[in-house]
Amino acid sequence: MPSIRPIAFSVFLALALGIVVAGCGGGSSTASASSEGKISAVGAENEYANVIEQIGGKYVDVSAVESDPNTDPHTFEASASVAQQVSGADVLVENGVGYDSYMEKIESASSNSSRKVINVQELLGLPDSTPNPHLWYKPETMPAVAKHLVADFSELQPAHKAYFEANLKKFEASLKPWLKGLEDFTTKFPGAAVATTEPVADYMLEAAGIENLTPFTMQADIMNDADPAPQAIAEQESTFSERRADAFVYNQQVTDSITQKFLESAADNEVPVVGVYETMPTGYTYQRWMMAELKALEEAVGNGKSTEEL
Repeated sequence: MPSIRPIAFSVFLALALGIVVAGCGGGSSTASASSEGKISAVGAENEYANVIEQIGGKYVDVSAVESDPNTDPHTFEASASVAQQVSGADVLVENGVGYDSYMEKIESASSNSSRKVINVQELLGLPDSTPNPHLWYKPETMPAVAKHLVADFSELQPAHKAYFEANLKKFEASLKPWLKGLEDFTTKFPGAAVATTEPVADYMLEAAGIENLTPFTMQADIMNDADPAPQAIAEQESTFSERRADAFVYNQQVTDSITQKFLESAADNEVPVVGVYETMPTGYTYQRWMMAELKALEEAVGNGKSTEEL
């Protein structure tokens, strides 16, 4: 499992005090779903919740645990209300790879044999040692999640299987412009190279054929709130001063004095900046978010234009 910054778990206190109860509305998840005619579903991160919503549509009530793009997701604390929210759901989607391990702790403390859990790490067959936990930037992730959701929703509500399958087709079709854009990027911008802070969008950069000039060891240090080696910092600075980086891709949600220094160096050397996020920004669907990030990269590499915030 990658050594990402630990998330604080105030949920432990809630569990110890017996605050966790089944059902988002105070009753059992089965009773809640049957009385309202809807499946109760939770996405640990709002990008997963958005896909749940697109597939489940009118037959699913969806909520997200983490949904603020202006906060550091690594400092998230799972409260008693979050534990109640998660424990009462019929369907859960969690990232895995140690990114949202509070979900597994809540699930263990409120076991429910009928609850369906989609762990994206397991769905993709990734080992615990997977170094980059930001799986939603992998092009294959959300199609796999969406298909699994159809299976789970159809099992819970067989009468609406055709509805869920139709939503899946719409979702897959809506992803095609992003997937085609990634494929075309290499042809449009051969040899494109960027510097980064954390490995937030690394999977997308790889899919677009973009060289990442920042060693993963340094990205991991910043991700884990560790101080990079001085020589690594100097090497990063040289990618700007020597204009080897066509753009600087940085995590908009997690900044410190080191990342701020890199932003200043990029500006001083007229290297365009692209801000990326771990939590989906307000007003976007998953596919429009991914397309916006790709367009920002195209503007940076092709036109020298910065998009620090979406």
